[in-house]
Amino acid sequence: MKYKLIALDVDGTLLNDDHSLSPENKKTVAEVTRQGARVVLCTGRNPKNAIPIMQEMGLTGYVLADNGAVTVRVEDQEVIHQYPMDGRGLDPYIEYCRHRDIHFDVNTAFELYVDNVAHLTKEAHFMYEHLQLVPASLPAWGEFREPIVKFTVFSSAEMMDEAEREWSTWIQSFNIQRSGEFFIDLMHPEASKGNALKQLAKQLGIRQQDVLSIGNYYNDISMLSFAGLGIAMDNSPVEVKAAADAITGTNNENGVSEALIKYCLS
Repeated sequence: MKYKLIALDVDGTLLNDDHSLSPENKKTVAEVTRQGARVVLCTGRNPKNAIPIMQEMGLTGYVLADNGAVTVRVEDQEVIHQYPMDGRGLDPYIEYCRHRDIHFDVNTAFELYVDNVAHLTKEAHFMYEHLQLVPASLPAWGEFREPIVKFTVFSSAEMMDEAEREWSTWIQSFNIQRSGEFFIDLMHPEASKGNALKQLAKQLGIRQQDVLSIGNYYNDISMLSFAGLGIAMDNSPVEVKAAADAITGTNNENGVSEALIKYCLS
């Protein structure tokens, strides 16, 4: 097996547009692990709804969650590494969102907080139910007992475009990532999928050239660039494809399976 560490994005990559794991992808992932590769998920998701996907594939190991802001071991859900944020630095962004009725949430490794859980919109309720997450109401910063690792905003694509443009003019205290058409994530300046993957590879004693990554969106560019072989899905934006070494099929065409067969099993 040429590649010893394989990092897979989840939504838009491993899962199809119905957010389901196809039998083809599951079978091929099982085969590359049988032949000795380590497969990890590198996702914008919270560990709580990333670990079940690892379990569905029958895998142990690691999830690099919240865009690399937190790395968790699957077997015992122990936090191996995290990049803590200063919550008080989020105050201007929260004020911006409140003024424009943009939904936001604040994440620790395993918990998620919203402005007021009793006043969630129908769209937010649907999103959290779909992601199998149960939010709580945001406490004061001094009441947090676990490090904050990610701040996420969720609204229309137009609102996200506007926020992204506006925030790019502010003094940058965070790594701001467009993680989906309707999502923007703020994290510690050093938190990224690429840095988390680099750190894990070093911990496991795996060389950069022995790492393969597959992703489909802007928040995947750092891990596509770090890996010895970075593969973009065909459903990726052009900028993501430009950062990759190769292109595979779409997430609805079992592109992950196609890439693993071509580059790992052939």
